[in-house]
Amino acid sequence: MPRGHAHARLSATDWEHGALDMIAELGVAGLAIEALARRLGVTKGSFYWHFKNRESLLSAALQRWESDDTHELERHIGAVGDNPRERLGALFRWVSGEIQPHRVYAALLQALDHPLVKPMMMRVSQRRMDLLEVAFRQAGLAAEHAGHRARLTYAAYVGFLQLNVALELPHLSHEQYDAYVEHVIEALVPD
Repeated sequence: MPRGHAHARLSATDWEHGALDMIAELGVAGLAIEALARRLGVTKGSFYWHFKNRESLLSAALQRWESDDTHELERHIGAVGDNPRERLGALFRWVSGEIQPHRVYAALLQALDHPLVKPMMMRVSQRRMDLLEVAFRQAGLAAEHAGHRARLTYAAYVGFLQLNVALELPHLSHEQYDAYVEHVIEALVPD
């Protein structure tokens, strides 16, 4: 297919995923249409087939990330049996293995001054804490304690991302990381 018809090959979803990959690597400020088109092997004309400008792509990419995040969390929370404690442990293990979403999330944390990023991150963070609170309540904690444990868990997640993804320290081997995740589960999931 000729390069001029690249829009028939690449969907808006392809551009959105490409934008999220670029954000994970370079941050929100690093998202550039021309550079993204080169990465995707198409001309900028293909971009304009789907999006008006960079902000419309960023908005669509953020909506895609938020939607995918919600769908994946709900899918994984419901996927593990009836035991709430096992479900929490499985959720922590799954989240800990999702590298690309961690990178996107860390990049978005660094762009909270962007008017599209902050409201979306507030929604995502609240939704995640709400899901954790429900899971902790199902595991036997009283409502107030479940809320506190959800906030503590989420703060540990965000802090870990800041240390390891944004600041790149301390570097943990796979074995050390797995041991850390198991320690977090032991510390945060009620007996």
